[in-house]
Amino acid sequence: MHLYNSLTRRVEAFQPLDPARPTMYVCGPTVYNYVHIGNARGPVVFGVLADLLRRRHGGLAYARNITDIDDKINAAAREQGVPISAITDRFAAAYREDMAALGVAPPDIEPEATAHVAEIIAMVERLIERGHAYEAEGHVLFAVGSFDGYGKLARRDLREMLAGARVEVAPYKRDPGDFVLWKPSTPDLPGWESPWGVGRPGWHIECSAMAAAHLGETIDIHAGGVDLQFPHHENEIAQSECAHGGRTFARFWLHNGMLTFGGAKMSKSVGNIEKVHDLVREHPPEALRYALLSAHYRQPLDWSDALIEQSRRTLDRLYGTLRDLSGVDATPVIPASIETALDDDLNTPQALAELARIAGEARRTGDDEARARAKGELLGAGLAL
Repeated sequence: MHLYNSLTRRVEAFQPLDPARPTMYVCGPTVYNYVHIGNARGPVVFGVLADLLRRRHGGLAYARNITDIDDKINAAAREQGVPISAITDRFAAAYREDMAALGVAPPDIEPEATAHVAEIIAMVERLIERGHAYEAEGHVLFAVGSFDGYGKLARRDLREMLAGARVEVAPYKRDPGDFVLWKPSTPDLPGWESPWGVGRPGWHIECSAMAAAHLGETIDIHAGGVDLQFPHHENEIAQSECAHGGRTFARFWLHNGMLTFGGAKMSKSVGNIEKVHDLVREHPPEALRYALLSAHYRQPLDWSDALIEQSRRTLDRLYGTLRDLSGVDATPVIPASIETALDDDLNTPQALAELARIAGEARRTGDDEARARAKGELLGAGLAL
C-alpha cells in the first residue's frame, strides 16, 4: 500500500509500527448543527481506507472524535436556553445516523472531548513544565517559538500562515502565533476545575489528548480535511511532540480536498452548503457515496445535482447488471484490480472504473462459469467501496 504523506509531500510505502494493529485518527465533527456534505467526504474516503487496512493487516485501531467542547456549541446552547449536552447529544446522534446512511461504518473508538478533560489538563501541565507553554491572565498558551519544527506540515513562513488563518489577537500573548491550550470560563459558560482556575480547553489540545489516550504517543495515520492542515494539525504536532519528549506524533498525514459548489468552496460562513441530513432524504444515499468517491480524495470535487444524477444512473446500471444475473450463484470476491487501485493512494476513480469494466464483462459473457465469476467480482468490488 502506498499513501501520499502531506508531511513529506510524496507518496510513500505504508507499513504500520505494529503490523497487526495499525492506528488511525480522523478529525470528527463539532456537534452544534447538522454537518454539510463536504464534512462527509473524509469519513467516506477514510472509511474505505479503514476497511483496506483491516484487510491488509487483520486489525486496526481507528479513532474518530466528537468535539463537544466548543464556543459554537456554547452559543447554540445559550441561544436555545439549554445545557450544552442537549445540543451535542442531538447533533452527535444525527451525525452518526447520517454517516450510517452514507454507508460509513462507526470507528472503533469515538472519544468525546468532555470525557477527556483530565487527560487534557495533564498534557497542558506537561507542556508548562517543559517550557513549551505559559499562563497569562487565566489562559494557558503554547509558545510556538519553543518548537523548532513549527510549520513543518504546512511548509510556509509563519507570518504567511498567520495572515491566512483566523488567529486571535490578544495582549496576553507573547507572540501572535501562540495558541490557547486552556481558557477561563465565566459562570454562564461550561467550565472545569484546573490548576489555572475554572475553564475549558482550546480546540487543538483536545485531539492531541484523545489521540494519545487511545492510540499512543505515536500513531500511524492522522487524517482530515485539507482545511485543517493549518492551524489545527500544525498545532497538534507541536503540542503533542513537545508533550511527548520529541516523539513523532503521526507518521503519515492524509488530507482530503474540499468540496466546491459552483466553483466556490462549500462553507457555512458563505452559506453555500447542503446538509447531509437533507440530502440523504432527497436522494439515494448510495448515489451520494458514489459521488463522493468519484474524484481522487486529494483533489477538489465540485458538488452539483448533475453529479448526483450521474452517480444515480451509474448505480442503476450496476444494479441492472445484478438483476440480469439474479439466477447465478456467486460468492463475493474483491478483484485484484480493485485492491491494486486502492493500494495506489486510495485511487477510488480507478477502482470505480474497474467496477464498470467488471460489470461490462458480466453483461457480455454467456459462459455460466464466467458469469458466476463476474458476479462475484462485481459484488466484491461493491463491498470494497
